[in-house]
Amino acid sequence: MAKAEIFSGSCGFTTVVVATMNGRVCQLHIDSGCEDVKKLATELIEVEPYNEISFHKKMPHTLQLASKYCSHAACPVPTGIIKAVEVAAGLNLPVDVTIRLSK
Repeated sequence: MAKAEIFSGSCGFTTVVVATMNGRVCQLHIDSGCEDVKKLATELIEVEPYNEISFHKKMPHTLQLASKYCSHAACPVPTGIIKAVEVAAGLNLPVDVTIRLSK
């Protein structure tokens, strides 16, 4: 099991993703204050980890659905979901990711 807490920035929304392996698929529970992410969560229930971590075979399912539901291309939630899947599947270490913005 892996958990990602995603603080999306100026929109003020926080999303919590819990990713749990069940055989070869990763089940997702996504809770957010963002209406777009809530819509994404209704359809993004499980993914196959190896299909999520690379662009070589096809576009990750998470990003396909994010383009359908998320109105903001820079939203960090889809990436956070994929990072949680990687950790739950043992394909990456649970290390924080940071983007620092300044002007």
